Amino acid sequence: MNTDQKKLIDANLTVGYVAKRSGVKVSTLHFYETKNLIRSWRNSGNQRRYKPDVLRRIAVIKAAQAMGITLDEIKNTLATLPENRTPTKQDWSALSKRWQAQLDERIAYMQRLRDKVNSCIGCGCLSLKSCPIYNKDDHLGDKQSGAVLLNRSNL
Repeated sequence: MNTDQKKLIDANLTVGYVAKRSGVKVSTLHFYETKNLIRSWRNSGNQRRYKPDVLRRIAVIKAAQAMGITLDEIKNTLATLPENRTPTKQDWSALSKRWQAQLDERIAYMQRLRDKVNSCIGCGCLSLKSCPIYNKDDHLGDKQSGAVLLNRSNL
């Protein structure tokens, strides 16, 4: 049995080990804890220790972030698990389905943006007479500034 396997069996993982094994910085682990995404406990020397399942939980967090899911959305979704446990394979299937609709919306938005980028950037400006969504009398300026039309589904 190698050292890594022994550490996992001992269920007494140090913050340094978890950081190295999961590929995130120690400061990231601390940040995840402040956001209640992961949990540690303190040993008799007041040092952080983690259970081995934290590695899977971090992997889920990283996978969700790679999909563009916010930490708040990740936290809310993980909170649906009984006793805030680490996701199993079945849990992951259910969790990922929750995020698929968000991903589909983002993909559709990016496709609309791609299809219109040559003719309009969705800014709501007053200057382009050929703009298909010309902002006559600056009615959009009352609502917000910037690319106000990019989020409209009819872009």
